[in-house]
Order: sequence, then C-alpha cells, then structure tokens
Amino acid sequence: MPLILAVNAGSSSLKISLFQRQANDPPRLLLTSSTSSISSPPAKFKFKVIDVPGSESTSSGDKESVEVDIQDHESAFEHFVQRLARYAEDLKQATQVPEEGRLNLELSQIRNVCHRVVHGGNYLEPVAITEQTYHHIERLSDLAPLHNGAALRVIHAAMAVLPNSRSIAFFDTAFHKHLPAHVAAYAIDQNVAKKRGLRKYGFHGLSYAFITRSVAQYLGEDPSQLNIIALHIGSGASACAIRGGKSIDTSMGLTPLSGLPGATRAGDIDPSLIFHYTSQASLDVENGGRILSHKGDVAREVHISDAERILNTEMGWKALAGTTDFGEIVRKAFPRSVSEKPDDNEFALAFNLLLDRILHFVGAYYLVLQGHVHALVFAGGVGEHSIELRSKVGEAVSCLGFAAVDERENAGVQEKKGVVVDIGNTGQCRKRVLVCRTDEQGEMARECSTIDDFW
Repeated sequence: MPLILAVNAGSSSLKISLFQRQANDPPRLLLTSSTSSISSPPAKFKFKVIDVPGSESTSSGDKESVEVDIQDHESAFEHFVQRLARYAEDLKQATQVPEEGRLNLELSQIRNVCHRVVHGGNYLEPVAITEQTYHHIERLSDLAPLHNGAALRVIHAAMAVLPNSRSIAFFDTAFHKHLPAHVAAYAIDQNVAKKRGLRKYGFHGLSYAFITRSVAQYLGEDPSQLNIIALHIGSGASACAIRGGKSIDTSMGLTPLSGLPGATRAGDIDPSLIFHYTSQASLDVENGGRILSHKGDVAREVHISDAERILNTEMGWKALAGTTDFGEIVRKAFPRSVSEKPDDNEFALAFNLLLDRILHFVGAYYLVLQGHVHALVFAGGVGEHSIELRSKVGEAVSCLGFAAVDERENAGVQEKKGVVVDIGNTGQCRKRVLVCRTDEQGEMARECSTIDDFW
C-alpha cells in the first residue's frame, strides 16, 4: 500500500509522521521525526521508528542529535528525507524479515505529502497544491505569520525534493466552517468586512477534529451528537465549543492572536493597548507621566508589521515570566518545598492569568451549549502535561456539574495508555473531565486516506 507523509511546520519546529494507507483500516503509523530549535540553531533532530518489521537490524535509533546543517524549515525537511532514504536502504538489506513481510519505504512510494496550514481563508476543504493554491496561502501569511510562512517553505521543499508526490494543504480554519454568522462577525462595517475577509476564522482545527472523533469513540457517542468544550493549550492556546460535532464558537479569530495568551502571544487585549505600549511618553504614570501623547516629540507611528511582530513574538508568558517554558512557570509558581522561595510573582501571575482566561471561555461556552456538555477536554502540550493547570481548572468548573478531578488519575496521565484518559472522579456525574493526546499529523493522514480524489 502507498505511503502518506504528514508534515506539521511550527514557527521553529518541524514534526513529520510517515503512514501506510490501509484498505479498510485507519492509516498505519510507521515512524515519526521531529526537528526543534530551527530558528535558534543548532537544531535538534529526532527520528523514531514506531512499527516497521526488521527495524531492529537497522541504525534506526530514536536518539536526539544536533544537526548544524539544518538552518531553516527547507533544510530541516531535506534532512528528514535524506535520513528516510538511508533508513529505507538499510531496511532493504535486513534479512530477518521474509520478503512478503517487508515494507518498501523508498521515496517513490510516498504518494501524498499532507501539510498543516494554519490559515486557509475561504478554503473549507483540503486542496492539492497548485500555483494558484500556493499563492492563495501566500497571501494569507500576514494573518498567521508564525506558521503559514513556515508551511509554505516546507511545501516548496517537498515539491522540489519529492517531485512525484502530491502536496496537499490541510487547513486549521476548515473545522470552524460552521460558525454561526453572529459568532463569526465583528461589529464593523459588514461591506468592508466581506470585501476584505475580516471575520473570525478560528484555528487548531485539525486538533479539534481529532479530539471530537476520539472523544466520541471513547464515550461511545455518535460524533454528530457530541457536545464538548475543548482546550488546546500549548505554545499557542485556544478553546472551542463543539455542539453536535461541529464548532460553534472558538477563542481565536481573524488571526491566532486573539483569545487565550500563549508562549509569545498576547491573547485578548484592548486594541488600543499597542499604541500606549509603544509610546515614547514617560511610562511612570503614577508619578505624572503620560499614558499616551499625540505630541510630535513623543508620539510614535506604529506600523502594522511592528504591531503584529510585538503581539505575536514579544508578549504572552515570555513577557510575563521571561520564559516560554510553561513547565518552568509551574515549578516556580508552585515551589515543592518550604525551603524554596516562591518567585511570586511573575511566575504566579503568568499561571493565574492563563487560568483566569481559560475559565472565562469555559464559562461562556457552557452557556452557549446550554449546559448540555458531555466533557471538558484538555489537549496540546500544556493541556496534556500540566497536572497543576488541569487541577486548578477542574476545581473551578466543578460548580458547573463536571466531575471533580481525581488527583491520582490526574497525576498519572502520562503512565496511562490510550488516546483519551479520564481524570474525573465520575461517580454519578455525567459531565466528564478528559485528557486527549491530540495528533494533527494523524488527523491529516486519516482525512487524506478517505478522499478518493487524492488516490
């Protein structure tokens, strides 16, 4: 059966999974790769075999290596392809596996390369990359500057390195295509809004599609009957209200900037804040300084690119606590021994601010769903790993009838097998608290394998 390559380009990372298409089953995951610190070299590269017969006789170890030749997303993708080609050649030489049981992982077997593209604009379904679709995604890069540009660079590399494979774009925005008009609209002139495409699009859609399907299966519910509040909390963070398996509201909007704060994003702020933030006026308001002045000697013109750069890359946990590592924030906000001094308070502030904003959206979405909620679901790097954040959110939402978080189950999530883990002390409670190990690459591969036009 042919192979599917699923590629997920982050602002400074590249995650790749290789799947084999199955006739009547979901795609089979064969191996994964991750490259990190692309924008702050040296980059770190990892290649891990998951399910390939004969791999034990090859040099396929999953140790992390430092790669000085990786300078950008293009070279990161090329490095992976070269590593895969060497591994495929090693596999051919393996003698322990009978001929009929061997997998052919040669590059020629890769039929489709699936690319996660954060902003798809008015594209509501996956599309094969052509000159037209490439330039459409390119025009949207300003609306998702941390990701669309990286995805385009990898698409360009894939078309050059794998010319016989079809590159296909899968859009995070597509999952939110059912947003009601009053939710998607902003309170601005609608003639201008429609002409310029100024509306809420929503993001993390591939993750939410995976979460919806996985949670429905776990609970034994028909996806079309599933109501959940999902939290994808990572370096980029968002919330989503899902009714009947469809997104009816989400925290991110025209761009991924709005909603919850992230590692370097501000999240929801007063729109005029950026002008005060960049003003040359005295910042010491308490001692008579001006908040903002329009006088020529202190006023500063803020270009849209400057504003977006600041709001996308210099805010969030990084601005509050001086780190983008949420694990470090938790450790210093909640010291484990009395001898440790709590670093009050920038770390506690960063944690509590994120917690507060999450609760705002959970409360709002509970009302939107009129209390008919099967589960509150945590996902994403922070959502899946932060025991403390899940505990605090769970404690707060118990008043809405959600199962109280079982601290033992919550602390043991990483030891549990399965895609979905229940961390609630359910008893007679019907509203569950779950953790879902989301998989955007897996979701792309699954969708790709079911679309006949791509085969």
